[in-house]
Amino acid sequence: VQLQASGGGLVQAGGSRRLSCIASGRSFNIYTLAWFRQAPGKGREFAAAIRYGTSATYYSDSVKGRFTISRDNAKNTVYLQMNSLDSEDTATYYCNANVRLNRYGIVMDFWGKGTQVTVSS
Repeated sequence: VQLQASGGGLVQAGGSRRLSCIASGRSFNIYTLAWFRQAPGKGREFAAAIRYGTSATYYSDSVKGRFTISRDNAKNTVYLQMNSLDSEDTATYYCNANVRLNRYGIVMDFWGKGTQVTVSS
């Protein structure tokens, strides 16, 4: 399973940005798609997640009310709409997929390479 994240870039404080992550591969079922982020000098932290089957969403307190996670099942794509951005949102954003590999009958986590979001004040 490969995850390709895109949409990062430079944005002014108070602005918006939408990230996308496409999952590709053969014979897998996605359980959950999520976004994590890692700011310079800090550890990776959870931002948002969505369950593929139920569309239930989960957010960290730091992004709740500003970020919205959504998915397009037909495209195996997850989005992260980020609004009211501030300098503390500057980070590399990573896409994560919790996936069942049908050939092996096992569930694993996969990670994308990350996309950089820089918020200028």
